[in-house]
Amino acid sequence: MATRGGAAAGRPFELVVFGASGFTGHFVAEEVARVAAGDELRGSLRWAVAGRSRDKLEGVLDKAAERLGKPELKSEVGIILCDVSDPSSLADMAKQAAVVLNCVGPYRFFGEPVVKACVDNGTSCVDISGEPQFLEGMYLKYNDKAAEKGVYVVGSSGFDSVPADMGVLYTRDNLKGTLTAVESFLTVKSGPEGYSIHDGTWKSAIHGLADQDNLRKLRKQIGHKPLPIIGAKLKRRGLVFYSQEFKEYCIPFMGSDVSVVKRTQRYLHTDLQETPVQYAAYATVGGIASVIKLMFAGLLFFLLVKFSFGRNLLTKYPEFFSSGHFTKKGPTQKQIDGSSFTMTFFGEGYCEGQDPQQGKPNVKICTQVKGPDAGYVATAVAMVQAGVALLKDASSLPKQGGVYTPGAAFSKTKLIDRLNKHGIEFSVISKSEA
Repeated sequence: MATRGGAAAGRPFELVVFGASGFTGHFVAEEVARVAAGDELRGSLRWAVAGRSRDKLEGVLDKAAERLGKPELKSEVGIILCDVSDPSSLADMAKQAAVVLNCVGPYRFFGEPVVKACVDNGTSCVDISGEPQFLEGMYLKYNDKAAEKGVYVVGSSGFDSVPADMGVLYTRDNLKGTLTAVESFLTVKSGPEGYSIHDGTWKSAIHGLADQDNLRKLRKQIGHKPLPIIGAKLKRRGLVFYSQEFKEYCIPFMGSDVSVVKRTQRYLHTDLQETPVQYAAYATVGGIASVIKLMFAGLLFFLLVKFSFGRNLLTKYPEFFSSGHFTKKGPTQKQIDGSSFTMTFFGEGYCEGQDPQQGKPNVKICTQVKGPDAGYVATAVAMVQAGVALLKDASSLPKQGGVYTPGAAFSKTKLIDRLNKHGIEFSVISKSEA
């Protein structure tokens, strides 16, 4: 097995942002520039942007330099030209980096060549995919090879699913006793300008829902046994329910959080013999009018996504079918500045010294993860701090390389402290003993 970080130590760049000129990529590049100038790194970070067009990459650095008031930025950052459809160019990029931050999605179409180039060339990589099929497919295909090479492939390191995955671990670490079950509730706020999401995310959702059968087949192939249920079984809630805590209607959260947390809990249970935590994720949606609107939109989406002509319609007219929530342009800077998220975790478990296999849970905890705009600002912060943790917390990573979830890779690192310092804040709201 290769030594941790050893092979990549002498490379020209510690971090490379691939796809830096894309919609999400330019937020990530700007965040790296911000972090590179900050306390811990103090100008010592060697980094580069990578993509197809030198002009566009230079434009990204110009914009970041202007927003951060750092005119010298362009002379400090490398530019690597490469194309996701040209494997030799990806290999060249990977050879120059210790860690690649891959911002080129939808990952089900463009993700694998980057993972392959990184693993083949002894480079760790981080992505912000919220697509379980891609994430679990990469685990099946590359986990053993990544372990052999001593590199870390960490998926879902954006808003999907760092707040949820690390939030469950934070909740566990702050409960006196054994945490056995957690429910999370996501609330997203937008300012007076409203909000829209770039249609790249919309496309990922269309293809993800159309391909549920293949995800089931993939999971069969991976062949994990079900995780044991420790403590009282977590009750599933309905498709729509009213929450007394939030005084709002809620629905199950459709993202990748549940599948990512489950994979983390499996790793912690099988590799580190920790008690697996049951988890369910929900989102608040507001009053009854919002529920009705959402149900109509959802029904239409599910009907159309089953057929290729329907998928074409959905892809072509994101604004119409999502009632303006998804647009080809994405949100404006004003919309981003006015947006924020709160994820609230309600955990239950058993006090110290009590066997969680016996009786009812007798301790409760409520924690929160709060942050700026989820789609782009929090995603960029989470991704960049995951990259920094791979570089700076190397001795706290899992003993061997592999394809990991954020929680599995970073449970023993300082990632939560790093996120706290950069605007994604973890806090304990209340603890109680029954």
